Amino acid sequence: MEINANFTENAKNDFYLVVKAREGNQKAYADLMHRYKDSIYFMALKMVNNKEDAMDLTVETFAKAFEKLEKYQPDYAFSTWLFRVATNNCIDFIRKKKLNTMSIHGMVDDDGEEKTLQIKADVLNPEETSIKKQQTQELKVLIEGLPPRYRNLITLRYFDELSYEEIAVQLDLPLGTVKAQLFRARYLLGNIINRFNRDDI
Repeated sequence: MEINANFTENAKNDFYLVVKAREGNQKAYADLMHRYKDSIYFMALKMVNNKEDAMDLTVETFAKAFEKLEKYQPDYAFSTWLFRVATNNCIDFIRKKKLNTMSIHGMVDDDGEEKTLQIKADVLNPEETSIKKQQTQELKVLIEGLPPRYRNLITLRYFDELSYEEIAVQLDLPLGTVKAQLFRARYLLGNIINRFNRDDI
């Protein structure tokens, strides 16, 4: 991969972190997440107008971005690519929730028929599937510093993709407890990432 000559210093630094992350450097993953987690969160919050959903979408965005890191090409800054992943993730969430937004619903064609938004599904070949599994494992390293209870919640929510209700049933916990503990788990995960950064300076 050749770096874009027009990149800013920040974009160049991101590019080098992406290269290191692709080589399996865990601090590079943590650094990228630390740089953009707040910006991604506030962007998601503007789109979905719900703090809990925005936090979920932030974590999911990084999970998806890290899983697809091999697809990133340095024609554009990493931040541009990451925000595109985040935007698509939010749009997909809105579509699933069937929120009444002009960008998704309420669009009609020339005959007055409602249009359906088509979102392309990524179909991975065996090599890409292998890479995805490897990078998912690398992402999991970032949550290894959590207490087992919180680590389990994060895994069920973001890797097994269970709903809050499904997690409550599986762990035999009240729904409110699951939501509260996941909020705490995400807070602790942020601290782990920050400590990860400091320890490896």
